Amino acid sequence: MTPSFQELFGAPPEVVSHAPGRVNLIGEHTDYNGGFVLPMAIPQQTHVELRRRPDRRVRAFSVNTSKEGKVLEFELGRETVGRTWLDYVQGVTQVLRDAGHTLSGFELRVSSEVPLGSGLSSSASLDVGLLRALREAFSLPMDDVQLALLGQKVEVDFVGAPVGVMDPMAASIASQGVALFLDTREMRFERVPLPPGLDPIVINSGVAHNHAAGDYRVRRAECEKAAALLGVSQLRELSEAELPRAEKLPEPLGRRVRHVVTENARVLATVKALRSADLPTLGTLFYASHESQRLDYEVSVPEIDLLVGLAREDADVYGARLTGGGFGGSVVMMARAGTGATVASRIAQRYAQRSGQRPTVLVPQT
Repeated sequence: MTPSFQELFGAPPEVVSHAPGRVNLIGEHTDYNGGFVLPMAIPQQTHVELRRRPDRRVRAFSVNTSKEGKVLEFELGRETVGRTWLDYVQGVTQVLRDAGHTLSGFELRVSSEVPLGSGLSSSASLDVGLLRALREAFSLPMDDVQLALLGQKVEVDFVGAPVGVMDPMAASIASQGVALFLDTREMRFERVPLPPGLDPIVINSGVAHNHAAGDYRVRRAECEKAAALLGVSQLRELSEAELPRAEKLPEPLGRRVRHVVTENARVLATVKALRSADLPTLGTLFYASHESQRLDYEVSVPEIDLLVGLAREDADVYGARLTGGGFGGSVVMMARAGTGATVASRIAQRYAQRSGQRPTVLVPQT
């Protein structure tokens, strides 16, 4: 049986916090290129319990990953990358110190419903949940956007995953049933409610990914190289009219640029479709986004393509696409209102039969 905070540390927590995972409806690999994204919070959360200590020791336990009730420890100021879940905790304390915030040690118990490697931002959910708890425990002066930016620094500067700002922003300020339309260059955002005719679906393929691994890093480097060759600081600066010039770049840079530029346009078109409840157009945009990820950005895998293909065959589904960084993870679908649970169940069953994987329906919750 999983030990409680009281059983682990001999006293109740002082602070309880949480932060959601997110599903990105559309706008993939655009955030680190200064572009547009459209995430939404999902019901699954990371839960954080915390109690301050009088010394500089941090003692941390994860319900999801700690074995045999083992509590991991480190000392503030001596954070060291160890390639475990504790890196996210150490990253948080280091970036807070670098930002001028003062902490003492603390005891921590973490549990998460966001599946690891699912493309639903489990790590940002942890970062934001812990930052919220520390903000409350130590009265740290930072707003929700500043908190999200610190969460990104944890991933990039400490953990070594070159992610954009979308994930921590979604974990910090997004909500369920409302898309967060975010301009990652200008850091402007607005909320776009989903029209009543839609049931969002999220299915985890069972194929895990790792953003700190090589493929994701390679894609980002390719975008930076293409931007330099095209004389812009970020690919966001390019319009669709400039694609013929971009497509003359050496392979595969032209295709990487084409994905980012057309994906930015798809985000803007999706926001318009949501506001006008144009559900057929929304579906077309989802499928086009997936094809762009599959062919131009090359971040899909056969299992993900199978899930999207099964969605195409289902009359109740408007559209489906890979969501998250790719190389596994999850698919987001939009189905007719009232059909979400039934559609998700039958697609997951068909996928399991054909792939041998064990999918998980995360949205809608049953």
